[in-house]
Amino acid sequence: MAIDVKEELFKASKLIHPLILRLSGGRVGGRVAGMPVLVLTTTGRKTGRLRRAPLTAIEADGHTYVVASKGGDERHPAWYLNLVANPDVTVERAGRSEPMRARVLSPEERAAVWPVVTRTFRGYAAYQKKTEREIPVVELVARPA
Repeated sequence: MAIDVKEELFKASKLIHPLILRLSGGRVGGRVAGMPVLVLTTTGRKTGRLRRAPLTAIEADGHTYVVASKGGDERHPAWYLNLVANPDVTVERAGRSEPMRARVLSPEERAAVWPVVTRTFRGYAAYQKKTEREIPVVELVARPA
């Protein structure tokens, strides 16, 4: 059985990055490609266990968005499937944790926000070209604790 080194490094970074962010209060690893990094905690749709995913965020006009690109893969990322099943999530950023609700943008809302997304990080446009699926954009909205 061959080991996919890239995949193994990605898995390791998903474990290590949230720890580094938490220990440094967001000062180390808090930005990637010019975008802020947050840790999204979802509830596993199959297991019910908490799942953490470090994600880049797009902050525009008082809104926070995450993009379910998975690098242009044909499948949605697991964190996205989890939040569709249970939109109550927790977001950690800059050393703070807050309960939020994830809301998948409608096709019309996505069309309006997509230019902002691709201006923020051109890679998202390239990812969209790689896949037949429409890459979802998710808004993270504050909710009471």
